Amino acid sequence: MDIFSEKTILTVTRLTALLRGVLEENFDHVWVQGEISNLSLPSSGHIYFSLKDSDAQLRCVVFKGAAKNIKFRPADGMALIVRGRISVYDQRGDYQLICDYLEPAGIGALQLAFVQLKDKLSKEGLFNEKRKRPLPPFPRKLGVITSPTGAAVHDILNVLKRRFSSLEILIYPVRVQGEGAGLEIARALEEMNRLNLVDVLIVGRGGGSLEDLWAFNEETLARAVYRSKIPVISAVGHETDWTICDFVADLRAPTPSAAAELVIASAEEFRLQVDAFSHRLQRAMQARLSVLDSRITSLRRLLYDPSGTIGHLSQRVDDLSERLYLALQTSTARRRELFNHCEGVLMHHSPAGQVNHLRNSLQLLANRAERHMVQHLENYKQKFSVSVAQLEVLSPLCTLTRGYSIATLMADDSVVTDAARLTEGDRLRLTFNFGGAVCIVEEVVKAAKP
Repeated sequence: MDIFSEKTILTVTRLTALLRGVLEENFDHVWVQGEISNLSLPSSGHIYFSLKDSDAQLRCVVFKGAAKNIKFRPADGMALIVRGRISVYDQRGDYQLICDYLEPAGIGALQLAFVQLKDKLSKEGLFNEKRKRPLPPFPRKLGVITSPTGAAVHDILNVLKRRFSSLEILIYPVRVQGEGAGLEIARALEEMNRLNLVDVLIVGRGGGSLEDLWAFNEETLARAVYRSKIPVISAVGHETDWTICDFVADLRAPTPSAAAELVIASAEEFRLQVDAFSHRLQRAMQARLSVLDSRITSLRRLLYDPSGTIGHLSQRVDDLSERLYLALQTSTARRRELFNHCEGVLMHHSPAGQVNHLRNSLQLLANRAERHMVQHLENYKQKFSVSVAQLEVLSPLCTLTRGYSIATLMADDSVVTDAARLTEGDRLRLTFNFGGAVCIVEEVVKAAKP
């Protein structure tokens, strides 16, 4: 279909699909270099970022499958060289680079991943020298985790056979190179710790490139070495090769052969040590026996017939027995006198006498209280009589007995004290000393106010 020769109306979806097809067909394998910005690492496992230079920027995405193969950790500002294909993200109408390979510009990806992981584990304390344990001086059984067909296991066995042939060795065969080798070695470490059959573990392999040794730079293996309860010797590569496993292990050996020499001293060295200890022990025993012999001789000279000492001690016992008898008699007499004295004091302070004394005191106080109460009641009666007389003088009822009455306006039940409040026809209630009356006002006589 020629969309330019005639008026062809396309939907946005159709046009976007056409553009995506053109881009994917012509840019399916491109290499791009730029600086990372707007890096995003969501939980889905995909990686989103933009590559930019001084004049432009390009959206990029690394899907989860490809992201698993990236050895280093991208970061904003890092210069990258990426490989991928150009495509269009339909929902936004943006073109983007779908990356399948990333490498840092100017430094190898594996080397950068090594540096990043080393810095991370160092900050977490996995390389701390204080947590590393010394090797047991006389291990009974040695564990070796390595390839069963590599040169490393033969070097270790040859050295130990020459130095200490009676040491028991348990070999755990694993792959030491390739995808998944690090996880396999880590599981071997965990299994050896679970079985707990050896006193020391050697983990290693022969030399090789950085790629060949990469299994010993994986974080999974480093953490397995850190968690190991059995001391671990790392023997990876040659003397100049360093791996993450070397930093975490309790001891780093430059080569597998050197690791075997570090595990245990040779039989000849043990024999020389035993001879030296035997010689020192013999001299110490001779010196000790000489000192004890001299002491026995001196003590023998000091020994004499013990019968005299026993007689003196028997006499001393008789003397002390007599003194003890006299002391007991004296003490008993003194305590008897003290008992008699205490008995007299107790009789003097008998509770029965105290109770009688307190009973008499209580009776006296009761009598005094009764007299005071009677006197107070008489005083209150007199005061009450005086108050009653005063109230009777001031009582309005007393006034009524002299012929006066109280006029109350029935409309509001108020006492009338001024004739000016009354009008003709008002109903009044008159209260006398005995009884009362209801009156109707026929005429109001108002008095002049002073």
